[in-house]
Amino acid sequence: MRWLILYARSRQVPTSVAAITLVALAAWVFKRDRGAGSTDLVMAAQVLSAMVAAASVGLDGRDAALERTAAIRWLPRRAAHVLLIGAVAGTGLLAAQAAGAKLAPAEVVVRDSAGLVGLAALGAVLCGAAYAWTLPTGWLALTLVVPIPPGTVGQVAGWMIFLPGTAASTGTAWALLVTGTVLYAVAGPRR
Repeated sequence: MRWLILYARSRQVPTSVAAITLVALAAWVFKRDRGAGSTDLVMAAQVLSAMVAAASVGLDGRDAALERTAAIRWLPRRAAHVLLIGAVAGTGLLAAQAAGAKLAPAEVVVRDSAGLVGLAALGAVLCGAAYAWTLPTGWLALTLVVPIPPGTVGQVAGWMIFLPGTAASTGTAWALLVTGTVLYAVAGPRR
């Protein structure tokens, strides 16, 4: 059990959980007075992106030399860490919604948190954990600023803000999750 506490502290898990909690609380404060039928997929994507960005700093430990010499298998730990970030971010938003902040259907929350955490893991591999937040935040910014083309291309490019049941958007999110998780688990963060 001690190794789990040490791992969590080295990956800044307590700070990340506190940040996710604060973002969920802010989402609840801003959206709690909405009617039962109103959803805001853009704000849900923004909230999830902020949560994933806050947790992505823990995709690398504080001492690279120590981690290189550790005699443990990093592949399952890295994969579990990525999946746990996505689960905690999605749970944070779903908890805010259960308390009265209606943002998005649960299917969209799961899809978006999966895709965003996959992008963060990919960002850790390409840019390092300190800049892992750039891919999910950058994709969200492009989605919100650049006009989305019609058809399947638009559903792939703007996968975060489409309604549930859009096959191309769902496929894109799951492909990002699998790609990011596998690459991060195998290669680790860039040094």
